[in-house]
Amino acid sequence: MILNARAMPGEPQKPWLIFLHGFSGDSREWQPIGERFTACPRLYIDLPGHGDSAEISVASFRQLNEALCDTLNSYNILRYWLIGYSLGGRVAMHFACSQPAGLLGLIVEGGHPGLTDATARQARLLSDGQWAQRFRVEPLVDVFNDWYQQQVFASLSGEQRQNLVALRSQNNGPALATMLEATSLAVQPDLRSALQKAPFPFHYLCGEFDSKFRALAAEVSADCHVIVDAGHNAHRERPDGVANCLAQILRLDIKGTL
Repeated sequence: MILNARAMPGEPQKPWLIFLHGFSGDSREWQPIGERFTACPRLYIDLPGHGDSAEISVASFRQLNEALCDTLNSYNILRYWLIGYSLGGRVAMHFACSQPAGLLGLIVEGGHPGLTDATARQARLLSDGQWAQRFRVEPLVDVFNDWYQQQVFASLSGEQRQNLVALRSQNNGPALATMLEATSLAVQPDLRSALQKAPFPFHYLCGEFDSKFRALAAEVSADCHVIVDAGHNAHRERPDGVANCLAQILRLDIKGTL
């Protein structure tokens, strides 16, 4: 299973940068950041149920790992960094823990390493099931108006919230629902132990105001980078700060901006 993606060329000797978007995003989400690193080839993937992969579905993290592996192989990508936000960060962590060939390092922004007890898993299963049902049957603008009222998005201004609602409402509701259920935190393994033993560099980015994920970053033994004056969606709120952070991690020069 090969996922749809946008590939951008770079210098042949440089590693690929593989970008994974958050829930209800698509391959365009990371481009304002990624296109500052034109020396490296870049791959912006549409995850199942999203963007040009809206007609593709998976039933588990295992199937998603297989789809990512097939996608990288289809581009003959042999050396790469994985960079993921939120859902994309969780997907990246799970894939990295399978120790795929060619992985040079992992960069996660605001990704949860997994729940640690059965009670929390059951609560999340119920919550995600309720959201999935809404995505299937209600107008997306109504669902996303409520979605962005969740505490994790508290740092958004009213204008930012409405812009995101308008953007995300272009999605396919049933496709989002299927992906939400397949990749729910309720079914994601707790990745802390595997990440703590990871043989690759692991960097974690989080917004200054994203207290929940700043605390989680301390639990995975990653090099933590705090993006000043940002909340959960730091790469959208403070793109310059995130780009500069990536440049330092990857030791690359920023060549320009979109």
